[in-house]
Amino acid sequence: MPLSKIFALPGWTSVGRWTVFGTLACAAASLVLTWLMFMDLESDVAPRILVASAALPIIIGAPLFFYFSQRLRGLAIANIRLGRVARTDGLTACLNRRAFTARVNAWLERPASSCSGALLMIDADNFKSINDLYGHDYGDEALTIIARAIRSVLRSGDFVGRMGGEEFAVFLPGVTQHQAQIVAERIRLSVIVSCFAPDGKVHPLSVSIGGAAFVEATSFAELFRIADQRLYSAKQAGRNAVVLDQPHEPPKLALRIA
Repeated sequence: MPLSKIFALPGWTSVGRWTVFGTLACAAASLVLTWLMFMDLESDVAPRILVASAALPIIIGAPLFFYFSQRLRGLAIANIRLGRVARTDGLTACLNRRAFTARVNAWLERPASSCSGALLMIDADNFKSINDLYGHDYGDEALTIIARAIRSVLRSGDFVGRMGGEEFAVFLPGVTQHQAQIVAERIRLSVIVSCFAPDGKVHPLSVSIGGAAFVEATSFAELFRIADQRLYSAKQAGRNAVVLDQPHEPPKLALRIA
């Protein structure tokens, strides 16, 4: 196994490998240097000198390598956690707007990416009434329920982000328009059947979804513009609806199942 892969192993394995390989490397260097400097000594003295030259790096080096490897591991873990916090919405655990946009742009710009997919814009219906009736704490609970309902129907390779307020976005790589329509409907129905009961009283949740599917190279800005327009069409159609088209395609009637 290459050293780069050995030292890249996560967890305590990497600490142990750094300690062992670092200590052995120091001991080997000390042995070589000692041998070159004292190779002309009498044969009965040379072994003892070589043993001493190897023992000292092991005795001193092993604890030092373990300590510094442990510290580096802690810094790496802290860096990973900070990166996750910087990319994640603290309330819903979805990607935040910046991270979602960057990830979708990176996917669209990859030469090997499939030239098909869809962007869905999802907005909670009548969300202001929840905050007005029950307060912002229950409003936050409703958002976490909606986010969980969205994630429950997505594949592992799909992206979901909170774009702000009660608005979410989902990017579906490699899907057709028909497949994206099915996913959007599943999201809509998953939210409807979610249990939200502030103060013990069931309050129905629903979302409106607008989407833009693509079958050729495009940009996030273009997909966002179309999907946002379709979201507006879904809300104009009475909410709790899905409108999804390809760019440059006229809006279709909202699809809604009571």
